[in-house]
Amino acid sequence: MDFSKILINWYLNNKRELPWRATADPYHIWLSEIMLQQTRVEQGLPYYLSFTEAFPNVFDLADASQEKVLKLWQGLGYYSRARNLHETAKYVAFELNGVFPDNYRELKRLKGVGDYTASAIASICYNEAVPVVDGNVYRVLSRCFNIETPINSTAGIKEFKLLAGELLDRENPSLFNQGLMEFGALQCKPRNPLCESCPFNDRCLALKHNKIKDLPVKLKKTKVKKRYFNYLVFSSEENKTLLQQRQGKGIWEGLYEFPLIETGEPITSETFISEAEIQEETGLLAGNVVLYNEKPVVHKLSHQHIYTHFWMVNSEALNEKGIPKEKVRNYPVPVLIQNFLEESGFEDY
Repeated sequence: MDFSKILINWYLNNKRELPWRATADPYHIWLSEIMLQQTRVEQGLPYYLSFTEAFPNVFDLADASQEKVLKLWQGLGYYSRARNLHETAKYVAFELNGVFPDNYRELKRLKGVGDYTASAIASICYNEAVPVVDGNVYRVLSRCFNIETPINSTAGIKEFKLLAGELLDRENPSLFNQGLMEFGALQCKPRNPLCESCPFNDRCLALKHNKIKDLPVKLKKTKVKKRYFNYLVFSSEENKTLLQQRQGKGIWEGLYEFPLIETGEPITSETFISEAEIQEETGLLAGNVVLYNEKPVVHKLSHQHIYTHFWMVNSEALNEKGIPKEKVRNYPVPVLIQNFLEESGFEDY
């Protein structure tokens, strides 16, 4: 029995029952695929359910405000995915009359849709014979065929795409692609793969040569950058605070946060409070600024670690710039801020 038949048979007997597998509607498949990029199914599923409830179709998503989209996305990370999702929804709804492209080439032109997502939608929704390659697929193929080419190299990307295309069942590309991804998620797992019950254990070269733990090969990551954030958490006598929206193309674009002062290195309480910039930002005497957390909160992103202190700033009045503290929960904020709000009991502070 060839590779594809074994894989599809395994999939039909072992697949998880997931809501997006009960449909071939491109809107729902697109939504699930965007959400599950760099996200485990267990984490992404509640967000998928929330989005499909709030936005049953692409027109509903297109008509929503970006703030509402970001608020529902809050905690899922990689917020550029949410912004691109919203932009693509508007394009499909208003420029394509709500009809998604029906082939890989046209799908790939949509904002935020790369090779993997276009292949997934094209094969699952339209049964187009295009191979899908994601992290799960890299792992299965590298182990089964003992491929040591780094998966995050140009040569590796081409080699694995070509191999996946050669193995693809062209009569059942939807089942094959979903099966290959599911196999990597459930059977050929990153750690403790189920080799004893694997239907490919008689032909897996990594198992034969005792290299399961060594594959796939990945080039070393980019050096992690350290950043030092100091949030000024204002609290006025009228029970208001200040929030500002992050601009530019950096992290958390479009999300809201407390006024931020970033320093190039860790800073002591005495130095921080005495800095002229702090005095200008707060407009207050040093005695009105109190450090909330002695130990910095470390928030780890893929290429940067953020060391954060929160500074409580008492103020008489914040005028028209102030936001009622009980309304802060309505704004989309980074998880770092959300965790602080919950831990500190901010509204009652």
